[in-house]
Amino acid sequence: MSETLLSSLQCGSHQAMEEIYRVYWEDVFDAALKKTGDAALAQDITQEIFISLWENRKTINLSASLGAYLHGAVKYKVINYFRSGSLKEQHQAALTALMDEKDTIAADDKLILKELHLEVDAAIALLPEKMQQVFSMSRKQEKSIKEIATELDISVQTVKNQISAALKLLKKSLSYILLIAALIGLT
Repeated sequence: MSETLLSSLQCGSHQAMEEIYRVYWEDVFDAALKKTGDAALAQDITQEIFISLWENRKTINLSASLGAYLHGAVKYKVINYFRSGSLKEQHQAALTALMDEKDTIAADDKLILKELHLEVDAAIALLPEKMQQVFSMSRKQEKSIKEIATELDISVQTVKNQISAALKLLKKSLSYILLIAALIGLT
């Protein structure tokens, strides 16, 4: 069935596209939901996959089934979503939730979580010394921006700039961590 549908799709058949959508939509959505944990995001990813399927219909060359192709598309869309870094707050919330749940995670997952913490610490250690100090005071010692500025005898704006720059650098170097956590089912 899927070979005939794919052939018709490649010829530009709207009917074939509708049939593919009807047959595969639920499976694609469920896979995206399982990987993201967010129904709205899963729906967006699902829509993007089917739009992409239609737009690239002439160049699609399947080595496996259409279902396998669509599940692979889900994987790459989810990876691109996490890699995009456009949802910093959701990433931070997911990491916080991950850390809060660490007591209920299986032993293998605890080992992975420990390794991820080491990765975060290593990334922080690579920050410039002053930035590292400001970031540590803000996040680990939970000091206010004003307290940090007073203690280090620097301006409030400098503290804000240092924290912002540190978060950008850490986000860039650690964006894959939440992807790994999502893919192994920790979030």
